[in-house]
Amino acid sequence: MPLPETDEQPAAPGADAGRRRVAYVLPVFNESENVAVFHAALVEATTARPDLDFEFVYVDDGSRDDSLDRLLELRADDDRVAVLGLSRNCGHQVAVTAGIDACADADAVIIMDTDLQDPPAVSIEMLGLWESGVDVVFAQRRSRQDSPFKRATAYGFYWVLDRMADIEIPRNVGDFRLMDRKVVAEVSRYREQDRFLRGIVAHVGFRQEALLFDRDPRHAGETGYPLSKMIRFAASGLVGFSTAPLRWISRLGFAISAFSVLLAIYVAGVRILVPEESVPGWAFLGVGMFLLSGLQLIMMGVIGTYLGRVYTEAQDRPLYSLALTARGSRPGAS
Repeated sequence: MPLPETDEQPAAPGADAGRRRVAYVLPVFNESENVAVFHAALVEATTARPDLDFEFVYVDDGSRDDSLDRLLELRADDDRVAVLGLSRNCGHQVAVTAGIDACADADAVIIMDTDLQDPPAVSIEMLGLWESGVDVVFAQRRSRQDSPFKRATAYGFYWVLDRMADIEIPRNVGDFRLMDRKVVAEVSRYREQDRFLRGIVAHVGFRQEALLFDRDPRHAGETGYPLSKMIRFAASGLVGFSTAPLRWISRLGFAISAFSVLLAIYVAGVRILVPEESVPGWAFLGVGMFLLSGLQLIMMGVIGTYLGRVYTEAQDRPLYSLALTARGSRPGAS
């Protein structure tokens, strides 16, 4: 989507037209304690590749702390820093999308979180695979410093997704990845509201390879993904890339119907063959009615979820609005 007009000009493709440009897309939400430490680590890591031009695109996702002020301070000290400020909190996936949209002219885009769980040094390893011809390099977690509950729920989610999704989505993979320019162009065409970027990238295709890494603990602050958001995010992944729940509804309906036919045959047989053992089953009928009513409500809920997504997409609203854009070379900048 078009960016709001500012006094600054868009960034040039690079200081040297012969050098390739790599853009980092860095979503930020209430990370005021992390951004300075993260940026220092990122700058240190990128010094290993002086042959490339880097741009660090921070996307403030409507932070309620002073993250935006900290980001503007980074920009004052480093002209390679670009800051995009969303008009409200739109969620991690939309913030990443805003950054991707702004970096369509880069030769490669790297997506990272800014809590230092994704080590900046790993992104430099991604560049080597990219230069060898890989179009998408996704960081696959070999180990993670999370609570047992989060590890268990993540395992369960990927186990279910692996069996339900219509495409193969790698396990233990977040949004930490590198994408070639042509992949970025294809991903930018996907504009659904309930976004699941790791599924979108898998759906796009091209040559994709994993890079194993050990995920570090969070440096400071609290996660932007509490349990409620995790559940909604998981639902977006399951519903967005699978129609299996709808098929399961049909199968469940056939199973209940078959069970009802067998039960009717049994009841008729008892009444005809041994009528003295026939006992009115009011309790059984009551439990059966409540069971079927619950199943019907569950089925309606699943169908309603899919219908709700159709309604949301039919509205065709923009994914985000930018309140601030600070990007490009400035007069007197070094």
